[in-house]
Amino acid sequence: MYEVPDQSGRFAVVTGANSGTGKEAARRLAEAGARVVLAVRTLAKGEQARDEILARHPGARLEVRRIDLADLGAVKDFADGVLADGTPLDLLVNNAGVMSPTTRTATADGFELQLGSNYLGPFALTLRLLPALLAAPAPRVATMSSGTASYGRIDFDDLQWERRRYSPNMSYAQSKLADLIFTGRLAALADEHGWPLLSTAAHPGYTRTNLQTAGRSLGRDKPSLANRLFAAVDFLPSQGVEPGTEPLLYAATSPGAAQGAYYGPTGAFHLVGPSGPARITRRAQDERTNTRLWAESERLTGVSLADYAEAAAGPWPGAAPTGRARPTP
Repeated sequence: MYEVPDQSGRFAVVTGANSGTGKEAARRLAEAGARVVLAVRTLAKGEQARDEILARHPGARLEVRRIDLADLGAVKDFADGVLADGTPLDLLVNNAGVMSPTTRTATADGFELQLGSNYLGPFALTLRLLPALLAAPAPRVATMSSGTASYGRIDFDDLQWERRRYSPNMSYAQSKLADLIFTGRLAALADEHGWPLLSTAAHPGYTRTNLQTAGRSLGRDKPSLANRLFAAVDFLPSQGVEPGTEPLLYAATSPGAAQGAYYGPTGAFHLVGPSGPARITRRAQDERTNTRLWAESERLTGVSLADYAEAAAGPWPGAAPTGRARPTP
């Protein structure tokens, strides 16, 4: 099992920390000495997760704060709260996401749910938190992608799946490819600006979490037909949450993690097994696509790197910029 290095004195934010890989990452970071914010959509679930972690590790330093990555207003409120603390942020773990809702659903801002929750929300959150991240001596941003990124496609003509027949799986793959592109682009920008920030990505292989159940049913009382069929044909090698979280923890904390690198299981079909480097699909390495996606993300979210990079260069703590008004998607 991967042993998280000593995190004493470090401040971390983990999104989606009420269950699955997010909860496990928060637990092990706290166990290693970090102060951890469990960033969750439903406070009651976050508080339950906090209590369960504290039952195992009474000395853990945990707090629960609300964020909804499907609502850019909630993302701003959360980020403003972190910045107002005046504490440098050592680690942001972009873990939260939704998986393959059976029908096209929109976020509060009108985005297709998976693109909005899995990519645009984390994009906006990361940029808004840059002043806190760059105030830390060796900050990291670790973003959860997926093996589906290997067959994802960024369709600039229909990013929101408004024209095509909706495909839950391909929409998910697009959002996770966008996460992988974001990781590489952020790494390149950090190097370009001379920032000490390390941007990495991970995927969990096939890890048994509620993403395959709640993700598809989106909290409905009964799992969808697609979810029931998914469970019925579950013949692929899989693993539990503890080993499944290790690629993310490695990306977030290992001294050996490299700038812009991607980590995942190295066992059967890259679905299970020890963590190691994962192959980055060529679709995530096209400079023209990557630059265009970043610009489009800034336009859609109204959150600009230039604004937050400028704020990060100023005195700390400082007021966060408000961001530009977002055009209607």
